[in-house]
Amino acid sequence: MKLRSTTPASKSIVSAKWFAVAIVLTISMVAGLYVTNPASANPYESKIRALQADMARYQAEADRLNSEATSLKNTLAQIANSKNALQSQINLTQTQYDQLVGEIKVTEEKIADNQDALGGILADLYVDDEISPIEMLASSRSIDDFINKQEYRNAVKEELGTTIKTVKDLKVALEEKKAEVERVLAEQQRARESLVAKEAEQQRLLQRTNNDEAGYQNLIASSEEQIAHVRAAQAALRARTASTGGYTLVGSGSLSGYNWNEATCPMLGYLSTGGVDGNGGDGYGYGCRQCASYVAWKVAQVTGRYYSWGNGGDFGRNAVAAGYQNLGRSPQPGSLAVLWGNPGHVAWVETVSADGGSVLVSQYNYNYGAGWGMYSEMWLSTSFFDQYVKI
Repeated sequence: MKLRSTTPASKSIVSAKWFAVAIVLTISMVAGLYVTNPASANPYESKIRALQADMARYQAEADRLNSEATSLKNTLAQIANSKNALQSQINLTQTQYDQLVGEIKVTEEKIADNQDALGGILADLYVDDEISPIEMLASSRSIDDFINKQEYRNAVKEELGTTIKTVKDLKVALEEKKAEVERVLAEQQRARESLVAKEAEQQRLLQRTNNDEAGYQNLIASSEEQIAHVRAAQAALRARTASTGGYTLVGSGSLSGYNWNEATCPMLGYLSTGGVDGNGGDGYGYGCRQCASYVAWKVAQVTGRYYSWGNGGDFGRNAVAAGYQNLGRSPQPGSLAVLWGNPGHVAWVETVSADGGSVLVSQYNYNYGAGWGMYSEMWLSTSFFDQYVKI
């Protein structure tokens, strides 16, 4: 269909210039609708920062309690601290959810505004592509007039293309925000389930010990070495974290796909319970909800084979002996991340940052403030781990 020309030959050179400038400015303003105003205050940021500060305090309290003597009072205090951390985590995810819902609404409004304005511009200012350069030259009063018309047409096309790209980018951002909402809701649900499990753990501990210190000491008498290992491992993790720049927690709670989670292997203070053998074992020689048990399970998901590789700190050496590639200090997704020591620690590399300086790992039993035997995903410095082994 042949549309009317927006630059008829009767237009003067001066008026064509100013009309073109007005069009370009109008489209530029429409394209600018999607830009967030940096001066507008985000009502959620201060609340998120405050909740993150609360989480840091609970982490510090967990470290302090871990350094004290093992007692019923200490263990109950750790559970109470874990419950507080989980509640803060629930509050944090709720705030993040509210923020995302608000951002989605704003993005949808920006898309609608851009589409409406773009439709009006296209209706009023569409450049007729069927007018050939020769026809345009013939209708021009001079070479300058012809050049003005060409520049006008090109500028409008370019700005229209920019605005269309803006709408497309906004739609991509909208889908990303919706996906993030789903992730945050899942994270919140895991935290709620973990909080319920912590409350049940507290009640079990009180029942098993009759809320008596002597009863607690009898309960843990046969597990003192295991408890000492757990406490030593946590102290080593926290020391390494402090020396390599800290961590960023991005996921936590309990992992439903892992067979020995809160539903099948409830914690009792430091100790795993339940499991395959009723005594906290996963049936493959590992304690349920421990770092080694989780990573052995991850390896089995990839290879179809369960390996007996000892404590977390032994996984690197034993994996290399089994024929897997030693990556040294250069991680890859799908590799073991090993902190040497006895018992040491092992995690699974999910992602490596573009610059190679950070790794996103999944793991069990890093006490980030929410207690023992908890699942977590966190960004850590690549230098946090001593060795990476590709599976």
